Amino acid sequence: MKKTKNKIRIQNLITYGMVIAAWVIIEILIQTGHISSLLKGLLVPLCIYAILAVSLNLTVGILGELSLGHAGFMCVGAFSGAFFTNVAADAIPSTGVRLFIALLIGAVTAGIFGLLIGIPVLRLKGDYLAIVTLAFGEIIKNLINTFYIGIDSSGLHFSIKDTMSLGMDETGVVIIKGPQGITGTPKAATFTIGIILLLITLVIVLNLIHSRTGRAIMSIRDNRIAAESIGINVTKYKLMAFSISAALAGVAGVLYAHNLSSLAATTNNFGYNKSIMILVFVVLGGLGSVRGSVIAAVVLTLLPELLRGLNDYRMLIYAIVLIVMMIFNSSPKAIAMRAVLRERFMSKKTKEAA
Repeated sequence: MKKTKNKIRIQNLITYGMVIAAWVIIEILIQTGHISSLLKGLLVPLCIYAILAVSLNLTVGILGELSLGHAGFMCVGAFSGAFFTNVAADAIPSTGVRLFIALLIGAVTAGIFGLLIGIPVLRLKGDYLAIVTLAFGEIIKNLINTFYIGIDSSGLHFSIKDTMSLGMDETGVVIIKGPQGITGTPKAATFTIGIILLLITLVIVLNLIHSRTGRAIMSIRDNRIAAESIGINVTKYKLMAFSISAALAGVAGVLYAHNLSSLAATTNNFGYNKSIMILVFVVLGGLGSVRGSVIAAVVLTLLPELLRGLNDYRMLIYAIVLIVMMIFNSSPKAIAMRAVLRERFMSKKTKEAA
């Protein structure tokens, strides 16, 4: 038991160390001017997609439920966080303080939506669950596009028609402009903040997985009937995993909103393809592998941009890399080969130590 705990602790420290080492290397490259402006612009999105991949892995890999609405929770977090930042601009002048509070609001709001959606949805299984979560993502995106919200001296004003229907006085400011979304949000997201949030996400997910709660969640994934037979509250643990996953997606959404000057609930930002892309990160990184999710998110986000100079061949190479990664992670022969190589390496290391 003690050996297992030590092994888990070492594996977790390796994961944290990889993230911290990447941050140190990137910061050194930035300070010495050895990194392009294109890569600088990708640093915050890399952190966002890594957080999204790790959080979705909690639902898909650890809980074993297929969710296609992760972009919807990201959208909820992005708009709730950006809305607070703009509304509280006069009351809280400090952008950093507003961002911190916005992160909390985004996480709580997305978590509440995850809880509300999870209560009816998690009674479904397989394809039915995937379809309902997909519908949730599309409904949230289209619902936000109908809202017009402004603020003046008398308070908040809501409308689903247009800005003229808000009925504000001369001091009024429109915050959410329907399909145009929210503009004027300060670009407060930085690579350092993204790394800190990624580390917090890793700490939450890894500690949850290796806790008593995590073992209960994985037992539900492996055999629901057996889990129920020993007294595990299936509904409770499913809702817990789904809500935490949604809350972490909300955090990524707040970071996403504060990395853009204009935020709109478009298909490119929060549509079906975004949820599929996050799912691809999880699957290729390995279901249940938190470290693999981070690596897959980084590699598959950087690859299309690094291959941009190849024009027509860029997406072909990207597709080949996806196929190779899938075979390497899922093929029985590849898994057996990795196990043999691991055993040889460990035996060689033991002999050298002796």
